[in-house]
Amino acid sequence: MDIISILKQDYQKFPADQTYSIYAENVYFEDPLNKFRGIDRYQKMIGFMKNWFNDIQLDLHDISHSGDLIKTRWTLSWTAPVPWKPRMAIPGWSELKLNSDGLINSHIDYWDISRLDVLKQVFQVK
Repeated sequence: MDIISILKQDYQKFPADQTYSIYAENVYFEDPLNKFRGIDRYQKMIGFMKNWFNDIQLDLHDISHSGDLIKTRWTLSWTAPVPWKPRMAIPGWSELKLNSDGLINSHIDYWDISRLDVLKQVFQVK
């Protein structure tokens, strides 16, 4: 199976049963909250999300592959673990760079909204 098909499947079932074998051992990850190296840290971050947030959904809107770069556009949403259970969402995109072995050695996430706008969603009243 090719890496694009694997990524599409992983997005559909995120954060459960991710295919970590498509990542290099020393993968670099960055988003507006985190910056680190290593597949172990990457797995721990996803495990934290799975254990802390409820009803996580990662909707893939677009995916493209050119040379050693894969770009995805997505919306990550979840129910916050507070008594009033607000539904929160981050629209954004990822740039995944492949090494010479075809493994992802860099995964950088960009958000379309600020960290403050994400936090404000906790306090929104519907």
